[in-house]
Amino acid sequence: MNTIVQALPGALRKLDPRQMWRNPVMLIVEVGAALTTVIAIVEPLTGTTPIAPTFTIGIAIWLWFTVIFANLAESVAEGRGKAQAASLRSTRTSTIAHKVGGPDASAHVQAEDVSSADLTLGDYVAVSAGEVIPGDGDIVWGIASVDESAITGESAPVIREHGGDRSAVTGGTRVLSDRIVVKITSKPGETFVDRMIRLVEGASRQKTPNEIALNILLAALTIVFLVVVVTLNPAASYAGGTVSVTVLVALLVTLIPTTIGALLSAIGIAGMDRLVQHNVLAMSGRAVEAAGDVTTLLLDKTGTITYGNRRASEFLPAQGVTVEELREAARLSSLADPTPEGTSVVELAGGAVDLPKGAEIVPFTAQTRMSGLDLADGSFVRKGAGSMVASWVGATPADLDAIVTGVSQSGGTPLVVATKSAAGEARVLGVIHLKDVVKDGLRERFAELRAMGIRTVMITGDNPLTAAAIAKEAGVDDFLAEATPEDKMELIKREQAGGNLVAMTGDGTNDAPALAQADVGVAMNTGTSAAKEAGNMVDLDSDPTKLIDIVRIGKQLLITRGSLTTFSIANDVAKYFAIIPAMFAAVFPGLAVLNIMQLHSPASAILSAIVFNALVIIALIPLALRGVKYRPVSASKLLSRNLLIYGLGGIIAPFIGIKLIDLVVSLIPGF
Repeated sequence: MNTIVQALPGALRKLDPRQMWRNPVMLIVEVGAALTTVIAIVEPLTGTTPIAPTFTIGIAIWLWFTVIFANLAESVAEGRGKAQAASLRSTRTSTIAHKVGGPDASAHVQAEDVSSADLTLGDYVAVSAGEVIPGDGDIVWGIASVDESAITGESAPVIREHGGDRSAVTGGTRVLSDRIVVKITSKPGETFVDRMIRLVEGASRQKTPNEIALNILLAALTIVFLVVVVTLNPAASYAGGTVSVTVLVALLVTLIPTTIGALLSAIGIAGMDRLVQHNVLAMSGRAVEAAGDVTTLLLDKTGTITYGNRRASEFLPAQGVTVEELREAARLSSLADPTPEGTSVVELAGGAVDLPKGAEIVPFTAQTRMSGLDLADGSFVRKGAGSMVASWVGATPADLDAIVTGVSQSGGTPLVVATKSAAGEARVLGVIHLKDVVKDGLRERFAELRAMGIRTVMITGDNPLTAAAIAKEAGVDDFLAEATPEDKMELIKREQAGGNLVAMTGDGTNDAPALAQADVGVAMNTGTSAAKEAGNMVDLDSDPTKLIDIVRIGKQLLITRGSLTTFSIANDVAKYFAIIPAMFAAVFPGLAVLNIMQLHSPASAILSAIVFNALVIIALIPLALRGVKYRPVSASKLLSRNLLIYGLGGIIAPFIGIKLIDLVVSLIPGF
């Protein structure tokens, strides 16, 4: 109720004909409301007698209510977006930026303090721990932990670093550790947050082709019924009777599809709003609608299907070696290894322990391709590439080659672990299996997409062997290996040429051309600025499985629009049985047989139909905003369900509603 009260001023402002012309159906209703208002004022002055004392006044009042209720639906939908925009504005503050001369900035470089509003494209700024990033950009130096909760709502910090696909940062987020240098990639007023604010307010929401086509259909129906109503009075005069202008206006309003005309805009705005609630920013309503028709989904592997960092998955001991021996040696060799791979080995081995006293750290180098520890007792432990460890040891177990080959063929990376005693006795203990780990829950989510009739294709630059292993583990339908940006584009074009609508998720600069070509391009927020610019949606949570929610919301938008259109047209059928018998009962007494609702009088029948026409709009606003629940079923089942619930319901509801309103109206003197 509070939401409706807040939206009411906006609904009243929308009565301006300069705004109403965008909705021709409701513009006709507003013209009818103005005309009946004038007639209600003029009738007492001319001595004209309406069919009931307050009939014209009642019709005028409820026609105005109909227009206001229609505007209210759109205003409520816009209000939800404005509330989200206000929340985003609170994160956008003017900050002091430490402007530096270039990307090669050390911790002691001299910086010039300027306002973030004065930054422009190509400027370099240094941001230290505790400071707010002053604008959108890419990290060109350093690595830092960043709090992005102001944008994504997620409290967990994320790592952003120079190079790769995780270098993009957003203005308004806060650096929690270390120091970075950022190259500004947006002008003041054109930052990611500014774009989000404009989009969630609906200012940039353009009508989709489907919505435009439906608007044209509604306008055409309105014109046809307007012509029909205008010719009714001459026909009635020929039969020896006349129909008042007020009654003709009432008939027109009940003939034209006012219900869907009133709710159409609200449905589109609500579709984008539901995406924002799922932390997905859609650049246009067209993208939301296209998501509902997607048949092929392309997913970038690294950072989308997989975490992007190789992680230890299992220990494979050599013959005569226990798993415990291999696990402990692997842990020792990785205690001082700060890389994600080294950390994952320690985690898989049971967690970190104190570095042995007197141990000397042997870091990984490109020359040795090994790392480990030289222990105080003169013994050594190493892990590294199989060929380098074999050279260091001098001899390897017979089964080692088979283990290494098996790991490589599965798409993983083998790290061989070996020890050497103080006496020089070398021993190979086994292999650590490193692999690019598939994100949790993807197989189930891809199965859900399959049930929706969507084919999933993984795209990767890996060799076919590795790609096949990852594709099988993730549960995708197909994969494209050793893919270049051109290959991705060609695949999308082939799918589109075959009549498919294609969606793609990606996060890297190399994904940008494909994201731009796809019908629905979902860029990860953790990705590069190029990827976010190319896509028509940005996933603030950087969760590739979010596309399932995007498709569901797109389908929900289309189904909601179809369901309410079915209800609106069916709704009109019942209203005819209230209006037409009442209009011509005096001229054609035989029409009384059509008064199957047994309405009290012609005046009460017409007014009851108009009142119901207005109230049903208010009743359907929650459904338009929430959307009709989507179930992954065939189109024929969906059509049958729509016709049963919204078609049959649209016919029955007015009979009940108009009869109940008629019982109340009949209590008014004169009706």
